[in-house]
Amino acid sequence: MVRLARFVLRHKALVGLFWLLVVVAGGATAGTTVDRLTVDFSLPGQQGYETEKQLLETYGNGPDEGTTIVALSSAGSIAGETAAVDGVFRGLQEQFPQYRVLWQGNTGSDEFATDDGRTAYGVVVDEKFTSFTFQPAFRVAEDFLAQQEQATGLDIRTTGYFELSEGDAADSEGGEPPSVLGETLLGAFGALLVLLFVFASFMALVPLVIALVSILSTFLCVLAVSYLTDVSFVVQFLIALVGLGVAIDYSLLLVTRWREEHEHGRTNEQAVVEAMRTAGHAVVSSGGTVAVSLIALVVVPVPFLRSMGIGGLLIPVVSTAVVLTLLPVVLASIGPRVDWPRLRHESSASRAWTGWARAVAHRRWLAAGVGLLLLGLLIAPVFGIRIGQAQTSSLATQGPAVEALADLRAGGVPAGIVTPLEVLVRSDDPAATADQVVREVSALDGVAFVTAPDDPTWRLDGTAVVSVVPEAELVDIQAAEVVERIRDTIAGIDGAVGVAGPGATVLDYSDAVFKRFPLVMLLIALVTFVLLVRAFRSLLLPLKAVLLNVLSVAATFGFVVLFWQKGFGSEQVFDISPTGAVTFWLPVLIFAFLFGLSMDYEVFILARMREEYDKTGSTRIAVVEGLGRTGRLVTCAALILFLAFIALASAPGTDIKVLATALGVGILIDATIVRALLVPALVSLLGQWNWWLPPWLARPLRVEPSPRVPEPVDLPKQRDVAGTREPVV
Repeated sequence: MVRLARFVLRHKALVGLFWLLVVVAGGATAGTTVDRLTVDFSLPGQQGYETEKQLLETYGNGPDEGTTIVALSSAGSIAGETAAVDGVFRGLQEQFPQYRVLWQGNTGSDEFATDDGRTAYGVVVDEKFTSFTFQPAFRVAEDFLAQQEQATGLDIRTTGYFELSEGDAADSEGGEPPSVLGETLLGAFGALLVLLFVFASFMALVPLVIALVSILSTFLCVLAVSYLTDVSFVVQFLIALVGLGVAIDYSLLLVTRWREEHEHGRTNEQAVVEAMRTAGHAVVSSGGTVAVSLIALVVVPVPFLRSMGIGGLLIPVVSTAVVLTLLPVVLASIGPRVDWPRLRHESSASRAWTGWARAVAHRRWLAAGVGLLLLGLLIAPVFGIRIGQAQTSSLATQGPAVEALADLRAGGVPAGIVTPLEVLVRSDDPAATADQVVREVSALDGVAFVTAPDDPTWRLDGTAVVSVVPEAELVDIQAAEVVERIRDTIAGIDGAVGVAGPGATVLDYSDAVFKRFPLVMLLIALVTFVLLVRAFRSLLLPLKAVLLNVLSVAATFGFVVLFWQKGFGSEQVFDISPTGAVTFWLPVLIFAFLFGLSMDYEVFILARMREEYDKTGSTRIAVVEGLGRTGRLVTCAALILFLAFIALASAPGTDIKVLATALGVGILIDATIVRALLVPALVSLLGQWNWWLPPWLARPLRVEPSPRVPEPVDLPKQRDVAGTREPVV
């Protein structure tokens, strides 16, 4: 780090010019980068996905792409409006051949009418979803249905899972894609307020400039990666908001240490070099742990998550590079002039955090017990987690789509109409095979009704499609068990290819993601442990850090279960009903991001504690001085990331809100219960064992061993005075 610092300081103009060119290129190509991002939720090799793929190849549409329910209501009996109803649905089929339409007219089933006889309904199977500009069937057919309503005199409404997922803000113009720029500016404003509190000078603007350089540079790197592999559209939000928080956090650490060294009498460049030697080393360790957490996603056989791992990996790597090269140049060049009026000083540790550290060290058993109890209470709900996707009741609470679905449900229409399944058959006599599927699947528990439309749009090229409406919404693994029963049943029918639809997708994701989840966790924990052993020159500190991080993430999942799945807070804060389940791709993503991001604070604190211990040989002084110096820093850094995630939570879509609140609350749990309470308590309890690194482990890691040394008894309290150590009298 010292050599890097001196190299950068010798070539300030060259380093500055390099990052200027990168920023200009990143800004100029940002639009191209976003355009190259993909919307790919494929699950290669999984039964439901492969069946859906064949449906798309043959028919151009499928149940996983979304379905729209069209309800036609009459003031009297809908039976007297059969011709009008048939005319609407046949007109839909003719006007929009890219869809398949299911209703009483092409199935002969009387299930497509409500119990009160006033409403008939049909299901429109959508074409393949491709991007945010894609218009679903209920939007495309909106004008046509309005014309039919006027012509027939019937009340025509639409509903469905995808329409409800637009939320209460949906309007006739369609849901707008979330705004990266708007959310980033919101997060940046919150970060600026925190930075003004931390620095109380114009230095608060410097981390924001570093974050801007990091974000645009990362976009440029993603553009290059997009020519090698697909990168998910979600990466743009992570770069903007996670990149904002990470770059500011790393800048905060380095600038704070630079100010401290400067106030201890070092020259400006000496302060930069010393800040790089100490805080810069912690930044490298932090960036490494975040990168490892994300790159571990490549072992999950889901392209969507793999691309997010690869794209997300660039965030800490680029942020670390910018902070360790450009920031020293800024500090060495204009740092003292920008650090004005300097209302806050770094010459001594925070009195409040020093007092807190002393209290925790003195009552370490009590502090450890309270911390573990709080974590235990938060972890307890995680054992009731249900994996799937949000229930329709949590997607929207008002609007025509909500009212239409409520009326259908009140009329006896099964809840599973919003998540229909389809069985694809391919045989010499597809009609006969389809009839056999109808007979056998109709008898299964959990199936409301089964139909095999004889419409030519449902029978092409030696294939036929059988529609299965389940009794319940297939939004979680438990409800989706009916898919397993259907698969077992059709396995004995020659020509039955497979089952597609939302329930099949839930099972596919469960199989593809959660079978590898333990491996992802193990890889992240193992590599993080090795990195931290090198960083701290300790065996027990990294082990404790990894275990506490796992507990912290588990507590976050407990919060998600309470707040979102069970609805203790989601309705009050977001006006969203309990989701009933956690969307299948969220747990892996939350774990990968949160494990790395929260480890940042562990590294910040323990790196300073290790430094203080090496100076004094006292664990008590290491705890008090280490937390006294980093407590405010960690709290403010966590608050900045929290505000960035709160900005992300303003995006439309329940899943994005769940992800954002989980990451935001997880950061707060980690910075308070874990880092401010459990870390100092456990380090105090472990004493001299904290710093032990045996030679047999140090040699392969190419670091100096750290023997276990007895600590002095009744060592006087110490403080920093002008950069030296002297006892407090």
